[in-house]
Amino acid sequence: MDVRLPLTTAGMCLALLLGACSPDDEKHGPGLEEKTAQFEQSLDAITDPKLKDAVTELGGSLLLLERARRRLDGQPAKTEYGEDALGALRHYPTPQALVDTFIDGLFVLRKDVGSDYLTDLQPVFPFNLNIPGGFLFPHGVQWQSVTLSDKRVIAWQTEWSETDPGIQLSPSSSTPDDLTLSYPFIEGLDIDRKSQPQPVSLLGEIEVIAPGRLHSFDLGKQDIGQTRTDGNLSVTLLKLEKNYAEVEFSNSLPLAPEVGGTPLNPMIVQARDATGQYLKRAGSINESPEQVAFYQEQLAHLQQQKAWSDVLEKQLNDSQSAFERQHPRRYNKVYFHGPVESLEVSVLDFSNVSVTRKPLDLPVRRLDPHTTAKAVQPLDLPVTVYDDQAADWLKGASLTEQQLKDSIRIRQSVEEPSAARIEFDHRKTFNDELLGEDFSPGDSPVTFFTQKRNGERDEPIELPPEAYQVDPLSGTITYDLNLFPETPAFAVGSMPLFLATVERQTFDAKSLPKGLDIRNNMLVVDLKRFAADQWRFFVKDGSGQYLKQILSVSHDAGAEGPAIFGVHYFYGRPTQVETYRRTDLATVQYGFEVKLDKAQVPGTAP
Repeated sequence: MDVRLPLTTAGMCLALLLGACSPDDEKHGPGLEEKTAQFEQSLDAITDPKLKDAVTELGGSLLLLERARRRLDGQPAKTEYGEDALGALRHYPTPQALVDTFIDGLFVLRKDVGSDYLTDLQPVFPFNLNIPGGFLFPHGVQWQSVTLSDKRVIAWQTEWSETDPGIQLSPSSSTPDDLTLSYPFIEGLDIDRKSQPQPVSLLGEIEVIAPGRLHSFDLGKQDIGQTRTDGNLSVTLLKLEKNYAEVEFSNSLPLAPEVGGTPLNPMIVQARDATGQYLKRAGSINESPEQVAFYQEQLAHLQQQKAWSDVLEKQLNDSQSAFERQHPRRYNKVYFHGPVESLEVSVLDFSNVSVTRKPLDLPVRRLDPHTTAKAVQPLDLPVTVYDDQAADWLKGASLTEQQLKDSIRIRQSVEEPSAARIEFDHRKTFNDELLGEDFSPGDSPVTFFTQKRNGERDEPIELPPEAYQVDPLSGTITYDLNLFPETPAFAVGSMPLFLATVERQTFDAKSLPKGLDIRNNMLVVDLKRFAADQWRFFVKDGSGQYLKQILSVSHDAGAEGPAIFGVHYFYGRPTQVETYRRTDLATVQYGFEVKLDKAQVPGTAP
């Protein structure tokens, strides 16, 4: 939840605000629903359409900002750890080296969408664009055309046309970053996909803007109120509370002309707790109290007007420009999931930039998760990318019974009395990946109890078997309150959990056991010796760091036949292989006593 107020180019509206409000918002402070209702009523008095739009956008955005602030202020005090937002950049000597890796690691996969008339093309980048903050540098790809196997070139179009009778290349309707190649559909005529021309290469152009430099400031409570400076970059820590920080930064040099009008995220605020781990961000608000007060003044001024005019628009723009001149520093209030011990504030300097533009002519590759092909298809990209999450993920290989029990979180749902639920959930770990499918959960006893006047547990309730159902594999208990002769207050029982015993071994590339083979950037695995449900493989290169896996392919004997061998593709050259094998699978009984949430059963008094 990152909130930045628009002014003259607002994209939020009152309808969005009204649709997003919930009763929980009022728990964080009174008055939001009343303010919303009053604001909506005030709009009825505005007759000028353009003025009404401006008031709706600005007022709705201010209310949405307040709602976001209340939610962030009222979030539960639960520690959650996240990724290092600068992890990818730390592996490369310069920002430009990261840019080159980003571009040179791009390839295109052909995806089967189960239709003879549609084929999806998936651009695959070496870095995850969907994590909070995404790729650090401004970037964009303009697709131009796809070349087919019959030499035809199909131009890119921004949307699919129902009236175009030919083959079309347009954005995918299901996945925003993918492209769809659409073949013409003829009613009553069956088309053999193999007879259709297939995509061979995708053409386009990519542009990435890298900042001239990055500087990080390490801050703590002793820095509150102080301004730290490095050349043209300065950072001021305004406040550091238990789970949030308020920071301002400025760049005394103007932005480079190449980034004019480009949305930028030049400041990255990260926090660590006492363990030294990065805390997960809960969200941020990017408007300072002074900015909010200014927008409120602008709103009040708009609400006093009778009609929109060019003079009014100029007044608003002039006021905005004057405010920005008087307040050149950028503000950020960042919330975290957990107690903040120290801050790392990193500033990207876009006063000097390097712009990389490169034409793209990318072969379309077919690498399905399962194939009957006997030959290994190469996918050797000229980049090295590390997996910064692997080491933490692999801690799950030594998960203990107590750690598994401590990770359980119990949630309840009583909205549907006929299908009330108790869920035993836990954060997924590497151990879950090695559980396989050979579960023997055994008995999962549960008994429901009534409640005494003093709130303590009373007698057990006699129930028919169909009144409740225990699903140990999903960790849920579902019960039908309509079949209960008395209102239950407690559920007592035992839920089975599953814990794998994992054996870890490390092999040098030159002394791999039979059944494992390194070929360039691939690890080829004999699946008859290393069954897929029992084994996992991680690799390192000469630096001692884990390489990021691109994808894996299982080569099977046939549609119903067994898997013969698997191929794991990596960004880089493996020199060491770590094997993880499940040697045992234990059932751990998790005893519980749950105080049940109350539900309104039809036919009973509220």
